[in-house]
Amino acid sequence: MLDLFSGLDTHVAITLMLSLGFVLAFEFINGFHDTANAVATVIYTQSMKPRLAVFYSGVCNFLGVMSGGLAVAYAIVHLLPVDLLISVNTSRGMAMVFALLAAAILWNLGTWYLGLPASSSHTLIGAILGVGVANSFINNTSLSHGINWGKAIDVGASLLVSPIAGAVMAGLIVILLRRFRPRSNVHKTPYQRQQVEGRKHPPFWTRFMLIVSAMGVSFAHGSNDGQKGVGLVMLVLIGIVPAKFVLNLDSTPYQLERTRDAAQHLQQFYQRHEADLSKIIVKSTSTSQYECHPQQTVATADQLLKLMGDGNDYHTLSASQRWDVRTQLLCLDDAAKKAADLPKLSSDDKQLLSNLRKDLTTTTEYAPTWVIVAVALALGIGTMIGWRRVVKTVGEGIGKKDMTYAQGVAAQTTAAVSIGLASWFGFPVSTTHVLSSGVAGTMIADKAGLQMSTVRSIALAWLFTLPASMGLAAGLYYLAAQWF
Repeated sequence: MLDLFSGLDTHVAITLMLSLGFVLAFEFINGFHDTANAVATVIYTQSMKPRLAVFYSGVCNFLGVMSGGLAVAYAIVHLLPVDLLISVNTSRGMAMVFALLAAAILWNLGTWYLGLPASSSHTLIGAILGVGVANSFINNTSLSHGINWGKAIDVGASLLVSPIAGAVMAGLIVILLRRFRPRSNVHKTPYQRQQVEGRKHPPFWTRFMLIVSAMGVSFAHGSNDGQKGVGLVMLVLIGIVPAKFVLNLDSTPYQLERTRDAAQHLQQFYQRHEADLSKIIVKSTSTSQYECHPQQTVATADQLLKLMGDGNDYHTLSASQRWDVRTQLLCLDDAAKKAADLPKLSSDDKQLLSNLRKDLTTTTEYAPTWVIVAVALALGIGTMIGWRRVVKTVGEGIGKKDMTYAQGVAAQTTAAVSIGLASWFGFPVSTTHVLSSGVAGTMIADKAGLQMSTVRSIALAWLFTLPASMGLAAGLYYLAAQWF
């Protein structure tokens, strides 16, 4: 990190600082925007004091980012079409990054100010889709090329299914607790506990589970949402200082050898299936340097193998050669993805293509340790402020009755497990949606009823987040594209 700004012109260095500051500001806002979702129940049930709860939540968010991997980071990045990814080092690439971040920050701040538990993930995804759509209009290309629709459908499905699953699972936990422990103190509200028994805190084991599940939600939030910031930082670094970051310069000789082997095997696959592939891959007439041509996969693999040669170190390549290698790797990965759409493809061939994609991207989908630490710090520190506006909404505003200890444990446990699994499998999900829907599920299971005015506000925020952030990002991108 110390040599990040060395050799850069003043205006480039300033642009880099502003861009990195923008991304870290988004993660900071994400921290305090989503904190209440992680600590709402533990504070509301008086299991922990607010300051202590948000401190430990911030620590768990930090640890979650550090151990979360990169699957979600690049799932978010690849919402953008590969043609836009290979042009990210141009002025339009930087306009894209500024537009999507500005849109996400504006919407996050607006919903936080109103106390609505809206989703930062939902907002970011909408912003990314917005710049993709705007890019299609600016360049007069089909919307099918403006967005990676396959990835967008996968992400959309995970955002839709996760809150439904959260509501059902949390509701089932409450029903089981009601059946097997009907007289337990776990079914009391904090008010009942204090007024009837004169005790401020929940019973020991209930309190223990509330604290553990709250910290679990914080850790899972960091492992999922933190990765999104990591992906955005890498987009900025690749766009502004490509010579240092388009490829992982610390790649091992083994990784480079696997990359070469993958290019050769993909080349052979295309040669074997040339007749079938020609039926599903439309030949492009575009001469743009920022577009992949899957029908030229054999030639692209040849160019990559010549560039890489027998070398075992990316440092030996010039800055332009590194960018060419990255472009070719992204295009080959895109070609492998398209080849997987072949009808009647054997399971062995599908597994082969999946393995080839992993090997082709192993030196492009990475993040330096300092990037992960910076994002973790921004998210963790942001977590320690701004929680008050949403805690009351989650604790009292969703159900017609106050939240019981059982409902808090059920909602938080469900959220922690669901988000953790999503991070493991590389699916970006919304902590806000999963937890608030979990609370709603427990209220229904307990026949406590729902406050429809609050539910309606949350639902409207959920409904309008995507189009609003898309519109904001598209408009900002159009304006920025005129400026850059």
